[in-house]
Amino acid sequence: MSKWSWRWMAVGLLVCAPLDAEIRALTILHTNDLHARLSPLDNHQGGFAALAAAIRHERAGCTTCILLNAGDMVQGSPVSTIFHGLPVFEIADLFHYDAATLGNHDFDYGWLQTRKFIQTANYPIVSANIVGQDGKLFTPKPYVILNVNGLRVGVIGAMTDDLHNLSTPKLLGQWHTNPVVATVRRYAAELRGQSDLIVLLAHITGEEEQEFLNSAPEISVVVSGHIHSGLKKEQTHESRILVRVKGYGEELGRLDLQVDTDRKAPVRWTWKRIAVDGSRLEPAADVAAQVKHWEDEVAKRVDQPLAISKRQFSKPEVKRLIEQAMREETGANFAFINAGGVRDSLPQGQLLVRHIWNVMPFDNAVVFGKFKGRDLPLIVVGGRDISPEREYTLAVTDFTAANQSAAEELQTTGLTFTGEGGLLRDLLVDWFRKKKVIE
Repeated sequence: MSKWSWRWMAVGLLVCAPLDAEIRALTILHTNDLHARLSPLDNHQGGFAALAAAIRHERAGCTTCILLNAGDMVQGSPVSTIFHGLPVFEIADLFHYDAATLGNHDFDYGWLQTRKFIQTANYPIVSANIVGQDGKLFTPKPYVILNVNGLRVGVIGAMTDDLHNLSTPKLLGQWHTNPVVATVRRYAAELRGQSDLIVLLAHITGEEEQEFLNSAPEISVVVSGHIHSGLKKEQTHESRILVRVKGYGEELGRLDLQVDTDRKAPVRWTWKRIAVDGSRLEPAADVAAQVKHWEDEVAKRVDQPLAISKRQFSKPEVKRLIEQAMREETGANFAFINAGGVRDSLPQGQLLVRHIWNVMPFDNAVVFGKFKGRDLPLIVVGGRDISPEREYTLAVTDFTAANQSAAEELQTTGLTFTGEGGLLRDLLVDWFRKKKVIE
């Protein structure tokens, strides 16, 4: 072949190559697991007004920014529990999210209330794998396409396959999850021709995070929630990226991407976790006003002195206190609450009723039953000596009873709890009040 033939072939290849491929910037701001922590935490981090200030600071002058939330907006404060989450979504509308997905705790007030959350949000809430018996999606759409800086960004929402172990049939109704990885990959294939970048916005386990990162090449970016501890550094595989920040509004994530529109993948990126520190940020006045309004609504009920704590108690220590209270208040021989059910630590000093609501925001009831020693779950017995034929009383929550086979629960089946003892939160308030001093 002559040199001119080679030259004409090269020209032909150039003509056939996509001429519109280019590198475009995209910035993803993201939150997860806010859990209705409207006010700053005891460490002065977080709070919706400070978080709003951080978001607005990052978005100022940013023409390439989108803001995403990876689920669990509600459940974690008296305002959320008493008013079943709606005020939290109303305040979060002031953040101006571009898209969000649902977390398991967004179903804690029942699926009909979750529908109200979707209607209240002034941004799309998407989930690809929560479906009814007829296969119909729970959310209006499985994904949304956001147009920013000339990029078509496909955002798919997803829920962990563990949803059935993280809620109850009463709260979920007919709604359940289709296999999360397979379902998301199917929608990603559908999105491929309609988008320049696909982002998974997911409320999933650590194992599911890794499966997406390592086995789903269609997904360029995973913005995750459900695990409350943030990643110290973004995780990557080939050109795919996984990010997650601390829950309770302690951090805002910022992922700056350079996206190749031909490859439909990031070619460069930086990620940082921005501490939401109310002492260094001027709180957003409009958000602060709304927070104050709702906190004032519940203050008379929960800001009442309860007991004195001689020291700070970590979550594992609070778990032991709760189980002690359950035993003493019900007369049970054994008591159990799963570690995930303890939502806060306890500070040193004056304890308020509010602290108990923060520790136990769920409307879980105490139930108990009598069982032979041989039938008691190993996780309850531990190393204690018991008689196989003796009858013992075990107290748990109705949530644990309904999900007793789960790994975080009793890891057993077939236990029937016939006794009822009222709300665990009320039991704890009574117990702490009687104790007066916690050491």
